[in-house]
Amino acid sequence: MKNYTAQEVAATIDHAVLKANQTEDAVRNDAAMCIKFGVASMCVRPCDVRLAAGLLKDSSVKVSCVLSFPHGDDTTAVKVYQARQAIEDGVQEIDMVMNIGQYLSGNRDIALNDIKAVAEICHAHGILLKVIQESCYLNSDQVADACRLAHEAGADFVKTSTGFGPSSATPEVIQIMVDTVGGKMGIKASGGIRNWNQAVGYLEQGATRLGIGATRTVLEGGIADSSY
Repeated sequence: MKNYTAQEVAATIDHAVLKANQTEDAVRNDAAMCIKFGVASMCVRPCDVRLAAGLLKDSSVKVSCVLSFPHGDDTTAVKVYQARQAIEDGVQEIDMVMNIGQYLSGNRDIALNDIKAVAEICHAHGILLKVIQESCYLNSDQVADACRLAHEAGADFVKTSTGFGPSSATPEVIQIMVDTVGGKMGIKASGGIRNWNQAVGYLEQGATRLGIGATRTVLEGGIADSSY
C-alpha cells in the first residue's frame, strides 16, 4: 500500500458543504479550510455557487455544486436550467443525481438522455460532470449498468452516493465501478468516509475523487462523528 501524504489525499477531495442548515458563514469558513488544505473542490448547494466562486477565486480549489439533489427527480428541462444557472454563477464541476426512479422503472433511455442533456451543456462550457447513482438503491448488475449508462451519456465521473440516502460508499460498489469504467471515467467515492483509512482504502481501490464532509478531521487523522 502506498504511503499517502495528507496533501496527496486532500488533492482528491471534493469537500461537501451540503447540509440544509449550513449557513453562509459555514461556506466562508469551509472555503478557508479548503484553501488551507488544498482540496480538489468545494462542493456546495446551487444557491451558494456565486459566494463560493468569489471566495475561491484566487486559489487552486475548484467550485463544484450538486444538481437535482438529493433525489434526481427533476425534469430534464429543470436540470438543464440548473446547470446553466450554476455555470453562470461560476461553477467548474457539477455533480448531478441520475433519475433513479425512471431507471428502476425500466426507462433507461430517459435516465440516459437526462444525463446527456446536462453533459452537453457542461462540456460546451468546459465543465466536468459527475453522475451520482445513489448506489444503495441498486443491485450489483444495476450499478455496473448505471456506470455504462453514464459513460454512454458523456459524463466524466460516476459517483456512489449523495450522502443523504440510507447508505453511502462501500468497497464493493467502488470495485464494480472500477471493473466497469475504470480508466474510462473518473470514480468518486462519496458519503460515509469518516477516517483516513477509509479515504486511503478507496484511493487504493481505484477511486479518483472522494466526497467528504469531515475533511479536516479525516486529513488530521481523526474519526468523524458525522455520517457525511
